[in-house]
Amino acid sequence: MTEGPIRLDETTRAAVASGRLVHLVTLNPDGSPQVTCIYAGWDGDDIVAGHLADHLKLRNIRRDPRVTLSVESDVAFEGFSPYVVIQGIARVEEGGAVPLLRRITDGRFPPPGGDWPDGFVTRISPRKLSGTGPWGLAD
Repeated sequence: MTEGPIRLDETTRAAVASGRLVHLVTLNPDGSPQVTCIYAGWDGDDIVAGHLADHLKLRNIRRDPRVTLSVESDVAFEGFSPYVVIQGIARVEEGGAVPLLRRITDGRFPPPGGDWPDGFVTRISPRKLSGTGPWGLAD
């Protein structure tokens, strides 16, 4: 991915922030994909996600920041099940997971109370779009 950051339109932004789980793909040290589901939202032009612990996905991002996200959309599109795939460059920041997760899940997660760790925030700068629906037909 050599292109610079791209600004996503409101349809794409709404799909990512719809409250649906987003599939995040990172690369393991051997080059194989590692897939996990996350809640995602926006901070400016960055896609953001909160993580309570330092899981494999975060270690993978620190080593190789290339990531891919996919999310289903409810945009009507000629009988297809629309989805968007976003390739991007990620970085991990320490702290801020709980307030971010509460903001992007409308307060559903993590549950109130508890001694939650500060966790981590992943920021993803979008570089390329594909999918079905307004994002074109998948390759």
